[in-house]
Amino acid sequence: LNLPQFVQLMETFVGEDISLPTVKRLIAFIKEEYKQTEEEKMEQLEKVHHISRLAQRKLLLEALFEKWDNNASGFLDLEEVDALLSTFKEGMEKEALRKAKKQLCSRYPQLSRVGKLSPKAFQTFLELVASEFTGDEDEAIDNLVEFLTTSVERSRMECLQSLARRKWLHNIQQAAETSGASMEPVYKAVFKALSQDAEAHGDNKKISAYIALLEENQLSPERGQILLRYVACTADDAPYVLNQILYRDMKGVSFAAVEEGKPIHVPRVQLHGNIHFWNYDRSAEERRGSFLVLPLHDARWRVFGILGLDTLRDQCEKTIFLTHEISFYQGVSQAFSKAYHHVCRLENVLQMTLTALDWLYPRAPSIHTVITYLVEPGKDKTCDYVLRKVITTDNTGQKEIHSSPVLLLRKENLLRVYLFKCIDSSEVVRTSVCGEYHIAVPLRDLSGQALGIFDISIGHHQKLPPHEHKDLQKMLKMAQAACSEILKTSLEETEPTYVLEAEHVANLRHAGILFHWFMLQDLRECV
Repeated sequence: LNLPQFVQLMETFVGEDISLPTVKRLIAFIKEEYKQTEEEKMEQLEKVHHISRLAQRKLLLEALFEKWDNNASGFLDLEEVDALLSTFKEGMEKEALRKAKKQLCSRYPQLSRVGKLSPKAFQTFLELVASEFTGDEDEAIDNLVEFLTTSVERSRMECLQSLARRKWLHNIQQAAETSGASMEPVYKAVFKALSQDAEAHGDNKKISAYIALLEENQLSPERGQILLRYVACTADDAPYVLNQILYRDMKGVSFAAVEEGKPIHVPRVQLHGNIHFWNYDRSAEERRGSFLVLPLHDARWRVFGILGLDTLRDQCEKTIFLTHEISFYQGVSQAFSKAYHHVCRLENVLQMTLTALDWLYPRAPSIHTVITYLVEPGKDKTCDYVLRKVITTDNTGQKEIHSSPVLLLRKENLLRVYLFKCIDSSEVVRTSVCGEYHIAVPLRDLSGQALGIFDISIGHHQKLPPHEHKDLQKMLKMAQAACSEILKTSLEETEPTYVLEAEHVANLRHAGILFHWFMLQDLRECV
């Protein structure tokens, strides 16, 4: 038990109306009677040290990754890392390296095809290498980190540039985490990051940027199986680009980028001959500049769209994208991918929640309301997280989905402190507020932390009728199972295939069905 969980356990045990002297007697009793053997103490200390070592190692390897990935592209080249590691201890550990690389490619199947190490894969690789060495693994990791750190040098200017770029990429992820399952803040953060970098590190280029997602072509199948639909772009380009569709039989290099899974850079569009121009107001003489298409990959390296940039609005001669800019734009595309799929997961969780609530209400009429909240990061250091109200359901089954933000802060909601206790402990909290009884139930992520919460009001009744309580427990169990299944789909240790935006629409339907599927599985086990 951690501290919040222990406090919650004690509060549940003693109840709400217990006197202070009784609480003091209980504390004295626990202090007197709780005994811990030397063996238990050592085991607990070892566990704490182990968790601390893992946390320190993670920070160490993240810092190393960032030093190598100076342009914030989000990936390192596997062969480059492998080549340098092969010189470790003057090449004495090549066999250990070969075995580690084989295990790594087995765990991340896409690596043998794309050859790119994410931060997580990079950490796994070094841990696998260290595990193949003889001796202490922590010492081996430290030696590897020291070797790789001294192998790369960065100037102060490069470090400052990298720091600024990582801040802009962080803003993209933060936009997703505080979006309330909306993509608009994410699009804005992406275009802001691109324009800030063009201004600070790209000779103040004037750029246009746009995002297109792959869809199954149901409009004109004869023009190709898939199409690209432009879902977002910079403000000046909206009249020409937004909601446009690019088919395979049209001019352009975007589908080549999708198929190859690599960026395509056209330094001078006027000399290329196979570029599609959306802005019909721009004359042929004005169609001069640089064009870049980057494929968007998900965690399993499946292509699901493109990020495009051009400098056609810039009248300067030197508007070609440089290597360090292209690397950063790859980092932006990767940050957008993480943010996009974070929002998709939230949408799926909310869709599953709606289905679960629809199932519950006919079976538990004694429940007055259920309010669903999502946990979001706080905006400043004084507030580690806030609760966003997303769905309110009453005892008639009527649902309100809150599109405008309704945020609860701990310091401003003393009557709802039970919600924050539930999040802190990731445990169920029962309480009464102004004579009304509430059950706060966490919805947990794969690590056991609360990502959301059900605030269930049962009015003036201290308990639900037994059959309603049983159905509530069943609903919560199946909702948690369905939520975990949704979150597992985002893990990167799986085989890559194509992905279409249409699959996201299908996933929303699947998220609702998933709850009923787990309910059916539970029924089969009971029969």
